[in-house]
Amino acid sequence: MKILFISLGCDKNLVDSEEMLGLLRQKGYEFTDDETGADVIIINTCCFINDAKEESVQTILEMAEYKKSGSCKALIVTGCMAQRYRREILDEVEEVDMVLGTTAYDKIVEAVEKALEGSREVALEPLTELPKTEAGRVVTTGGHYAYLKIAEGCNKCCTYCIIPKLRGRYRSVPMEQLVSQARALAEQGVKELILVAQETTVYGMDLYGEKMLHVLLEKLCRISGIRWIRILYCYPEEIYDGLIEVMKREPKICHYLDLPIQHASNAVLKRMGRRTTREDLTEIIEKLRREIPDIILRTTLIAGFPGETKEQHEEVMEFIDEMEFDRLGVFTYSQEEDTPAAAMPDQVDEETKLTWQEELMELQQEIAFDRGQDMVGRIVTVMVEGKVADENVYVSRTYGDAPNVDGFLFLHTDEMLVTGDFVRARVTGAAEYDLIGEIADEFTE
Repeated sequence: MKILFISLGCDKNLVDSEEMLGLLRQKGYEFTDDETGADVIIINTCCFINDAKEESVQTILEMAEYKKSGSCKALIVTGCMAQRYRREILDEVEEVDMVLGTTAYDKIVEAVEKALEGSREVALEPLTELPKTEAGRVVTTGGHYAYLKIAEGCNKCCTYCIIPKLRGRYRSVPMEQLVSQARALAEQGVKELILVAQETTVYGMDLYGEKMLHVLLEKLCRISGIRWIRILYCYPEEIYDGLIEVMKREPKICHYLDLPIQHASNAVLKRMGRRTTREDLTEIIEKLRREIPDIILRTTLIAGFPGETKEQHEEVMEFIDEMEFDRLGVFTYSQEEDTPAAAMPDQVDEETKLTWQEELMELQQEIAFDRGQDMVGRIVTVMVEGKVADENVYVSRTYGDAPNVDGFLFLHTDEMLVTGDFVRARVTGAAEYDLIGEIADEFTE
């Protein structure tokens, strides 16, 4: 039996996919990337915003064709779209056999077996539970870095976001379980751990009665083989002194934080259900830069939230110009059904959203270019990601670059390097969001 597994959406969804692959591998299933030769096709879906929803729907319909005319005997849909539209998927796409909700992915082997026997059903588990998997994950990121999902769900309930309804309330993964997972990843050769959750900064509140991310980080830093630990998705208002102190103290922790602020107008932030003001954000950012001078800060924004005016958009532009984030991404607002924001008056038209998105990204491009120019002449440690075909150029990342969302350092060298190597590089140039460099005199790490 050969299985084609398609993982869509975010890195948190990817961890779920890797857990499912581990369970399937444990049962002896083989994997293929050929749709025409797959006996079973599994799609782990996303529906966070409309574009993700459309990609999931299109992928399901495309794979359904192989159920009609190919070797595919079972088609299974998992993930956020499966949780949200479970009945509609079965009713409207007759080729789909099984639908698994977000907390039922540990039932994937049973779902495959039932589908091959001819069953058509939905498998759900309460959104208060954490799936239980003991099989080793199949790391799909190349082996040198991996995501560690430290919690499931979210309690924030921002007015634009459907995630709490799809993933439930915040549930921390027990610390001993995370340390065990991290050790297993290190034994497989993983050198960079990237901590993810809908929100990482409140890790432990539900289990231990207080924020425990700093304690988890200390334990992860003790694991042999791990060189970098990166933290994503830190809500600004939840940053606390214990976290800052452990980042300053532990050399393995990258001086990098992802702070999704979403906006900078107090009126818009209030309508979004966010728990910060522009003044709060300024204070938090200034504190982080004061305490950790070389910290790289990444953020995300939403352009065109319901009721947003041109003046409020200009407030964001002014704030970004003032704060000069090192990394920044902008999404246009997506009107998601069953969210409070979807029913708000004064929805912004798509053309205006796109215009505001473009203006923000043009401003950020100028900031990023200036940041890049400031790096020229510096010597930095980079992790090798791969080699450019037919050239003596390697793709690498600094501690300030998270995979798949940030830039690269293109390293020109005649040395033979291997993916996952850490080397010292001298920055010789900058181009938009990327850097150019050469091997430093003493390059081995």
